[in-house]
Amino acid sequence: MRKLILCLLLVAGLVCAHAPALAAGSALVQRRQVVIVRRGALARQFPERRRAVVNYPVVSGIADRNVLTKVRALLDIKNVFETSLAEYREDAWLTEFDYKVNYNRNDILDITFRQEGVGAYPDTHYKHFAIDLKTGEVIKAADAFEPDALQRLAALANEKLRAEVAARTAVVEQDKETDAEGKASLKESLQQLTFGVEHLEEFEVSDRGVTFLYDAGFPHVIQALEPDGRYFFSYGQLKPFIRRGGPLGLFVK
Repeated sequence: MRKLILCLLLVAGLVCAHAPALAAGSALVQRRQVVIVRRGALARQFPERRRAVVNYPVVSGIADRNVLTKVRALLDIKNVFETSLAEYREDAWLTEFDYKVNYNRNDILDITFRQEGVGAYPDTHYKHFAIDLKTGEVIKAADAFEPDALQRLAALANEKLRAEVAARTAVVEQDKETDAEGKASLKESLQQLTFGVEHLEEFEVSDRGVTFLYDAGFPHVIQALEPDGRYFFSYGQLKPFIRRGGPLGLFVK
């Protein structure tokens, strides 16, 4: 019996020694992979797309079970792009599903999902979540920033967008392969872009600052003309806007 107990203690010690160390205010995010294999008529019609690789996160290490349940629900495959594994398997579009953890400290889990597929043309979609690990909820602009400062903050981001629009417009004007009518249409699409308060809801968190994300939503034929839509502000720049009691408050104390 003594030998059995010693063996169990030794195994437990080895497991603990190899368990990932969790930083304070972080979650444990482990990568899991599923390879979708399409069969039957679908595989015969699209033999080059018989397989698709799906990498997804499994979250643990959050003491509050209610919060853990919320986070897992948010990051469930079905919730990301509103498509389940079974639906991906029954359609030939998807080639890869993956994710990247951008930030996982200070009670914030910031993660971006990406799906790639082929229909009439290759396409890539992104979905981003910045999650408050104290509540299990997606961080809203009104949680992170002073509500009465949102208009001013959006105006600053809009200045960066307008600079990109000006650069893209110059490219259109120099294009020798597009006629005057086509150029006018492209420039109109660019000039209509505006960064408003509603676009403040999408932002990535880092130790240096916040990057606001803007999707122009251009159709595929003119996607190459889209602004990059990533507007970074350091915490020094954001200090007048950040709620001191909010999830980003610790960065401006």
